[in-house]
Amino acid sequence: MVLFTAERGALGPELPARLQQVVQEVGTDLSLGSGPPLRVSEDGTAAVAVLLLPQAGATETADVVTDVRRALDDAVPEGVDAQVTGPAAVEADLAAVFDGADTDLLLTTVAVVAVLLLLTYRSPVLWVVPLVVVGVADRLSAVLATHAMAALDVAWDESTIGILSVLVFGAGTDYALLLISRYRDELRRQPDRHLAMRQALGRTAEAVVSSATTVILGLLVLLLSVIPTTRGLGLACAIGVLTAAVFVLTVLPAALVVFGRWIFWPRVPRVGQTSLADSRSTWRRVGDQVARRPGWYVVGSAVLLAAVSLNVIRIDTGLDPADQFLEKPEAITAAERLADSFPGGTSDPVQILTREQPGPVLRTVGGLDAVRSVAVARQQDGLTEITAVLEAPPGSDESVQGVLDIRAALAEQGDTVVGGTQAQSIDSREAASRDRAVILPLIGILVLGALVLLLRSAVAPLLLVATVLATYAASLGISWVLFTSVLGFAALDVGVPLLAFLFLVALGVDYNIFLVTRAKEEAATNGARQGMLRALTATGGVITSAGILLAAVFAVLGVLPLVVLAQLGLVICVGVLLDTLLVRTIVVPALGVLLGERFWWPRRVSPPGAARDSGDAPTAQPLLGASTHP
Repeated sequence: MVLFTAERGALGPELPARLQQVVQEVGTDLSLGSGPPLRVSEDGTAAVAVLLLPQAGATETADVVTDVRRALDDAVPEGVDAQVTGPAAVEADLAAVFDGADTDLLLTTVAVVAVLLLLTYRSPVLWVVPLVVVGVADRLSAVLATHAMAALDVAWDESTIGILSVLVFGAGTDYALLLISRYRDELRRQPDRHLAMRQALGRTAEAVVSSATTVILGLLVLLLSVIPTTRGLGLACAIGVLTAAVFVLTVLPAALVVFGRWIFWPRVPRVGQTSLADSRSTWRRVGDQVARRPGWYVVGSAVLLAAVSLNVIRIDTGLDPADQFLEKPEAITAAERLADSFPGGTSDPVQILTREQPGPVLRTVGGLDAVRSVAVARQQDGLTEITAVLEAPPGSDESVQGVLDIRAALAEQGDTVVGGTQAQSIDSREAASRDRAVILPLIGILVLGALVLLLRSAVAPLLLVATVLATYAASLGISWVLFTSVLGFAALDVGVPLLAFLFLVALGVDYNIFLVTRAKEEAATNGARQGMLRALTATGGVITSAGILLAAVFAVLGVLPLVVLAQLGLVICVGVLLDTLLVRTIVVPALGVLLGERFWWPRRVSPPGAARDSGDAPTAQPLLGASTHP
């Protein structure tokens, strides 16, 4: 759809004929069909013409739109501005967003990870090793995912590889931080670095494998989606997490052992130094505070999370085409200008395909109150394409109802379907609603089952899943306030709630797995309560670093000028920070101290012969006494 406007005032009486000729010449040169004759607005300041593009894929469509824009720039008379809009132009502008975007996203992600690793380790060399290992895993996973999706005929879009890279760098670096932290701790006990790595890997592998398996299974649940690109994203990201975990558990240990202790310079770990679990660190002081009043911390945190979660009931879903871009491209600005001079639905007409006689369809659709005009666009091989222009602008409630009215009116017309961008938007909302109803519970059940198998407990998995669900609701509530009050977003994209749930539940459980597996290990010699608090002391720094890094990596999605990716990145960023700084730091340790041995029921984790740590009120003094690690 081509919009002509005069740079000054009206087009004048002679220009419409010349513009019609321009459209015909461009269509002929590019082998495009022509639609209805050029129409001039009532005020004479604008004219619109239609070029019919051949059925093609997204890449071919984008190329044709680019060719049309170039041809018009060369052909329009002086003093006239030509812009291309309509569904094909929006699709082309959407594709243009990703031109070079994967490279920009990758470079930004690498830069963010490098800076945070440097700040975490305060070493000029150590940060390079995990960054290179995870970087190679990322590039390999992109190749494997692309081939797998092609071999299995799974659809994917331009954002898939970008999200894949963000996830691989985020999850892979988290796993690396956990392994390196444990390796450093073992180097303080073992003079032989090979034995230290063997011990560290043996004690880290359970948490990493459990975490990666949970995330992978959750991602594979997306294969049940009715949206093709969601299935592709699930498959690609599952391959990415698997690749990252394998590299961290195989390549990274070998690389660290080859370089030896000096890789930690200038903070080289020496035998006899205090281990993290025995250190008097900030996390020990946090644990002491939690141990004094665990009930207060649980209740206070629950009230806080519930309060911010109330904003969820105010969330609107479904972005209009004009609201998909952070910076409006030509197709959107032209559509807005078109709406000033023509009926609201002119820029995005409803497309009707029928193998029946077009007459009854034209009369039926033309008689609807929501329809401004209806006409045959083209006929080929017994198939007729009809376009209906609605009175209301695209994306409005009235236009949605108009599409539904057309579908209802044509329900008895036999081999007739109603499509177009607005109809696709309606179908996408219905598909997203179905996916949420089916996939969200499955992910929750799957994560719960994985925790039960890992911990062999009934109580702890239920509590951990409950904390993650509370974090998800709170992150949506906080993000909605930021979207509407700060960023000015009109609605939440229909796909964001599902993807945010998946990443927050799966990745949020990661940190709980890292914490409770260490707590289970520490409880074997120190009892349930002290085991939980020693685990907080030992893992607090590394998990917090991992959480901040993961949040920053997902925030990098905002470098792409698409609202859906900015929304997804912000929701996950907020959720990961909540989980890292509140849930894993305060809530889970408080629950562990409050319940004691009952946290692990029916399993007993305290050492044989120890007094039953059954959940009596904890003592007020600090519970983190120094003890010898097994």
